[in-house]
Amino acid sequence: MDFLPPQIAAYAETYTAPEPAVLSSLNRETNAKVLMPRMLSGHMQGRILSMLSKMVRPERILEIGTYTGYSAICLCEGLSDGGILHTIDINEELASMVRRYFREANLEDKIKYHTGNAVNILPQINEIFDLVFIDADKENYSLYFDLVFDKVKKGGYIIADNVLWSGKVTEPEPAMDKDTRALAAYCRKLQHDKRLENILLPVRDGLMISRKLI
Repeated sequence: MDFLPPQIAAYAETYTAPEPAVLSSLNRETNAKVLMPRMLSGHMQGRILSMLSKMVRPERILEIGTYTGYSAICLCEGLSDGGILHTIDINEELASMVRRYFREANLEDKIKYHTGNAVNILPQINEIFDLVFIDADKENYSLYFDLVFDKVKKGGYIIADNVLWSGKVTEPEPAMDKDTRALAAYCRKLQHDKRLENILLPVRDGLMISRKLI
């Protein structure tokens, strides 16, 4: 998942702002107690999400894929006054842990946490978003994009995680598994969409950042 040489990654983290205490605690607990802790955004990607959010100063953020809440807390760091983040996750077993960390981060009033299938929940959220972060089941990335596009304001951003998928997206298509194929299709879809401009950042497992032009 991490493509940089370890010494370069360590150097980059040395000169990156540290994790806030609540995120450091969440990082440790996720790695100690939760299955597939590599799904956590982690220090470097978390600081990137925080910085992007601070640049945009969004009033409304949508996150598809909460996991243990790390990325949601990072994104909230850039919310404008009175801003709200909606986050959706299908795994109800993590809900108590997620809510506990949202409380510890003093974000209960800024986060609307939805549990269930995003395909069913998204049509019920009547908001226009400045920033969307997609980090859920890879097969549905293109579907999530279609469901949220009209909810993103002109000049707003859609960020998708894991678009490099440990480098598997560079394999010949017949060798790809279904998740890899879906991620490659997502990137092609966005690159051919004239309503967007894109940049794929080779950070951690790949972030596709798309800006809505119309």
